[in-house]
Amino acid sequence: MTIYESDLPGVGKKFEVELENDERLVIVTHNTGKREVYRKPDPDADSEKLFEASDRLARKIGTILEGAYFQPVQTERVETILSDDTFLEWYSVSEGAELAGQSITDARIRERTGVSIVAVQRAGEVIAPPGPETVIKADDTLVVVGDREDCREFETLLESRTGDGD
Repeated sequence: MTIYESDLPGVGKKFEVELENDERLVIVTHNTGKREVYRKPDPDADSEKLFEASDRLARKIGTILEGAYFQPVQTERVETILSDDTFLEWYSVSEGAELAGQSITDARIRERTGVSIVAVQRAGEVIAPPGPETVIKADDTLVVVGDREDCREFETLLESRTGDGD
């Protein structure tokens, strides 16, 4: 997949995303924040306007497309960028993870990594925000917020324990 980006002086930016069969999705982001979305059947064809969205609506649609509300495929890690240096990430807890069986307080997650757990998804329910006494269990999905380096450090706590006598 190739994305072409071009400036539109006085208007904003245009992005063309190559799709299958030479089709292209064209997104024009205006300086006002408004987005216009077009479809081109091939690179040389005229564009057909699909819809227009305000900045707020476009961001909400983008969040949905990114998978912040629903992940159709089970993954070990999902990442959403909140700002240039702040991420909201989802992590699955495996059976052998160091954190499994520990409370948030006992694991000292914030002190050790810098991330904050803002929610725990468990068996169809969401614990938000989790209290310090919340015990992390295998198969939980932890929603954390932190910078990239802190999130990397947090990932080490999800690695399997070996030789701990459990």
